Amino acid sequence: MTPFAVFVRTFLKTSAIFIGVTAVMLHPSLEWSQATGFSSSSSRVTAGQNPVEAAVDGLVAALKDTDAGVRRQAAAALGEIGNERAVTGLIDALKDADPDVRQHALSALGEIGDRRAVPAIVGLLKDSSPSIRTRAASALGELGDAAAVDPLIAAIRDANADVRRHVISALGELGDSRALQALTAALKDEDVAVRRAAISAIAEIGDGSGPHRFNMGVHPHPHPHPHPHPNPNPNPNPNPNPNPRLRDFTQEH
Repeated sequence: MTPFAVFVRTFLKTSAIFIGVTAVMLHPSLEWSQATGFSSSSSRVTAGQNPVEAAVDGLVAALKDTDAGVRRQAAAALGEIGNERAVTGLIDALKDADPDVRQHALSALGEIGDRRAVPAIVGLLKDSSPSIRTRAASALGELGDAAAVDPLIAAIRDANADVRRHVISALGELGDSRALQALTAALKDEDVAVRRAAISAIAEIGDGSGPHRFNMGVHPHPHPHPHPHPNPNPNPNPNPNPNPRLRDFTQEH
């Protein structure tokens, strides 16, 4: 990661923590005091809780704000922080009425990488919004849980081509050979981008680098020799002078 990228990510995380603290301090409607023991009349964090934890809890509470924009921003901030304390709240946010909130919550869960979110994300493969289904497929690929393989295989027949493409890419990331039959069928998909994705996914599964990847049938010795130890001289005791008379003549002279 370049120094500039490190600076940007650090800045975003710092900003996210600031947003969480601000939410706690200035938004009494979040009712965070009851959930975390924070007193709205005090600016101090509860004993035993560090400022980052306090900020995360404040952002989780903001996921239930009455304003959809606040909920979206809180989900995005939690993804930047990447703290596992937020997983349960973000899973609840996957049921938000606003599709943008659901999408930001999905992205945040993918960033955090906690597999507890897999069952809830699997459910979003049937969401009414194609963009949500697309992001759900990508998140499942990022989380890397084999439990998502079968639901993704079922979703490979989605009516939306972009969803199918992301589902196929996720199956490639998971690298489970159970997906091969469905991926092979996808080579005949009507959408060219889906067909290309299927080729890439099959190649990923076949590279042999994952625990569930299949054997491509490559011989351990690419050019096996029929005789492991061939004798370059079939006669171990050759006679340089096979004619006895010629041998005697040689000895006399």
